[in-house]
Amino acid sequence: MRNLPFSKQTTFLAGLFSILALTSCQYKPGPFTSPDEKIILSFNLNEGFPEYSVTYKDILFLENSGMGIAFEDSTFTSTFVLKEIRKRVIDTIWKPVLGKVSRIRNHYNEWTILLEEKVESKRKMEIIFRIYNNGIAFRYNFPDQAGMKDFTLAGDLTTFNFTKNLTWWSGNGEHPNLGPLPMDSIPGNIRLPFVAKYNDSLWLAIHEAAVFHYSNFTLGKGIQSNSVKINLPYSIGETGIPTSWRVLMLGPSAGSMLESNILANLNPPNKIKDPSWIKPGKSMWDWRVWGYKAPDGFKYGLNTVSHKRFVDFAAKNNIRYMLLDADWYGPEFDKNSDPTKARKGINIEEFMQYANSKNVGVILYLNDVGAKKYGLETILSRFHDWGAAGVKYGFMKGSGQEKVLHTREVVKLCAKYKLLVDFHDNPVPPSGDTRTWPNLIAREYCHSQADAKRSYFPETAVSAAFINLLTGPLDMANGWYDLNNAQTRFRVFQAIPGTVSAETAKILVFYSGLMVLPDAPEEYEKKADLFEFIKNLPDSYDEIKVLSGTPDTYISVARRKGRNWYIGNLTNREGRTLHIPLTFLDKSKDYKAIIYEDAPDSHYLNNKEEYKIRSDKVSAKSKMNLTLAPGGGSSIFLTPVN
Repeated sequence: MRNLPFSKQTTFLAGLFSILALTSCQYKPGPFTSPDEKIILSFNLNEGFPEYSVTYKDILFLENSGMGIAFEDSTFTSTFVLKEIRKRVIDTIWKPVLGKVSRIRNHYNEWTILLEEKVESKRKMEIIFRIYNNGIAFRYNFPDQAGMKDFTLAGDLTTFNFTKNLTWWSGNGEHPNLGPLPMDSIPGNIRLPFVAKYNDSLWLAIHEAAVFHYSNFTLGKGIQSNSVKINLPYSIGETGIPTSWRVLMLGPSAGSMLESNILANLNPPNKIKDPSWIKPGKSMWDWRVWGYKAPDGFKYGLNTVSHKRFVDFAAKNNIRYMLLDADWYGPEFDKNSDPTKARKGINIEEFMQYANSKNVGVILYLNDVGAKKYGLETILSRFHDWGAAGVKYGFMKGSGQEKVLHTREVVKLCAKYKLLVDFHDNPVPPSGDTRTWPNLIAREYCHSQADAKRSYFPETAVSAAFINLLTGPLDMANGWYDLNNAQTRFRVFQAIPGTVSAETAKILVFYSGLMVLPDAPEEYEKKADLFEFIKNLPDSYDEIKVLSGTPDTYISVARRKGRNWYIGNLTNREGRTLHIPLTFLDKSKDYKAIIYEDAPDSHYLNNKEEYKIRSDKVSAKSKMNLTLAPGGGSSIFLTPVN
């Protein structure tokens, strides 16, 4: 296939679509290829049942994998004849409002396959494939047609039949991520994303994009030995509303998938006409600081005096927001707690005025209980009138589809009232939808440190960078500095393993539109030289490069903003030495490197708060040698000097 020339802001259509009128189920269309022709997808009807196979750089890794949707209506046969194929090619550039890069190329070949039931009813189903240079995606659609309007989806027939045993990992909610494990250990239900190593030159991940109407899905063990299948809860649908995209990300390394923008590209463009009010940034947070006693004797609590101290620190340290978490309007699960009124001890309007006078925006927590009893729009309108900047929405209840639809309602209404939104507590998974609604700046689709009354260990942070972070911006509550005593606080239930150098690096490794800092202002002041790295981090970036690592060892990631580069490194419980070539730097310049790293005897269990800072002069020809303590990490700030 001829590659089309690349041009900014231009859409290419392959003629007026190539259309093939086909009636024989023996016809095998294709093959369908990526723009660079390194990915080949073969589609077939096997006795009327749709199947697909995928080759990546001459490696056939998926073979004869089933496709289709199960209906509650048992008369839907799922056996088809092929009626039509339409093709188009898209190549555009768009600019996200916020994120890990400032420009995104959306380049794919698309095929729409129209199938028709063999039986007399002749109902129609479309399978739409999009093939990128770094992955494939497909979804199902039931076009408008006579005799079919509303229906209930009872399941998904999609399978991924791999041609060999894989080593895999997956997300696991507020528990340690699963993996590395062999295929025969896959349980009946695992969360997305599913990340796997096929061989040393092929890594893959399964996720979902553009989840707007039907329930999100999970994965489970397939019938074949090296197979996984989609688990889709019951969902009500109608013709003309397609499913989400089933996405297969591909790359030569685990880190290459983290650089991918395929999920965002599969979502519709930004629906907010003027997004200039949407500002990513760092945020102070009160929840984990309750009970902390500052050196001057002040004890933090749930009151306006404490909140003003947070704001004062934020205003002095390039921190855009202050997050008031649960119980500010009363016990969050109490149906009598009204989110339009503050509890005793909190003067919400006075505090809002104070924060705004310091140019610090306020994020207000909202529990699902209060939102549904007192009226979501009434509450968000009141938050807007007070001058709030955003909402942290917690503990949404409902079926899979109910949560998807309510999430969309919350995001849309927040946009109406110019409010950012951050979802917590088992939210609907991120699916690239920040492109469509850029006010959706973060989700706790991970184990946020100290949540669920437990602390995670260093290996969870490393795996989350390769697994959970694939989905989009995360709220992981990184940046603990009082690691020796955090567990003495009211809202911290276990000692927190790690080093302060690793906690600093996490802010860079885990991109988020809302970088929530969990510790007390005074703890950051005690280590002001280390906090300088966090303080000066940009709120969004122009470029990302994952330098090396795997989900079960370590990660090294570099991000660029303008002329400056920032590098973050994290390791699991094992100490290690990294040798990082700086070939990505501008070859015409020398750079000053400031390195924030573990002390020689740092350890994630018994010497958490020791660190050192040094500087060096480097160039694109340099290789940095960095020693990471067990459970530790390091951060580097690189700026041109000439």
